Amino acid sequence: MKKIGLIAGAGELPVEFAKSALNKNKQLVIYGIKGITDRKIQSIAPTKWLYLGQAQKLIDTMKEDNISDVVMLGKVEHYHLLTSIHRFDNRARKFFSSLIDRRAKSILEAVLKELEKEGFNPIDPSPYLSSLLAPEGLIAGDNPPQHLMEDALFGLKIAKEVAQLDIGQTVVVKDRIVIAVEGLEGTDKCIIRGGELGGEGTVVCKVARKNQDMRYDVPVIGEKTLKSMKKAKAKLLAVEAGKTFIIGNEELKKMASKFHISIIGINLS
Repeated sequence: MKKIGLIAGAGELPVEFAKSALNKNKQLVIYGIKGITDRKIQSIAPTKWLYLGQAQKLIDTMKEDNISDVVMLGKVEHYHLLTSIHRFDNRARKFFSSLIDRRAKSILEAVLKELEKEGFNPIDPSPYLSSLLAPEGLIAGDNPPQHLMEDALFGLKIAKEVAQLDIGQTVVVKDRIVIAVEGLEGTDKCIIRGGELGGEGTVVCKVARKNQDMRYDVPVIGEKTLKSMKKAKAKLLAVEAGKTFIIGNEELKKMASKFHISIIGINLS
């Protein structure tokens, strides 16, 4: 049986994958990043801990563990990478210096190629997480009024172009005006900034890249997203159906109802 190596970043998505892989009777070893990966993941499957940037140690350890397939899931904030380069090992520093640019897509695609060169097979995790993909239509809350739906359709189109430029996956709009665009700060700070600039009633739009490679950086929403929206007094979260992972679906629905926020999945293909 092939053994899967899960390189786990922050958040619940790696935890959900680990549970699903074990339910499918897969052999799994988890490689957690100290200070980033949720420690509860080690209760699910054997877990080995490394510091961010210990590239050679990660590769050597996975070879010792006879890993065949590799999955990368969970958030590693872009600024963590950029501010930690001085602590990286020689292999990681050489890798970063060889990049044409340091956008998320460029980094992650280069990481996949590096893993393939070492004999590993980076796989698409979505078959293990298909139940978490956002459906089309109303997901939570009440049906949004027409003016918010118009903002959502406008914002999703803008977000798709921004994502393709690899700037971010999220935009905040109001009255068909772009209020905030996600950059290095991440989704939650973008949402809050949108609320500060646009006031109550903003619409948050989150999408995947065009021709999204499902092996990395697939958009995710969860309770933290809704908490940021509550703080920003946003009213609608519009996501790309079939290409956005929803963490804690039932709890999210309860929270959306409590916060008077609607969530809707829209098919953009």
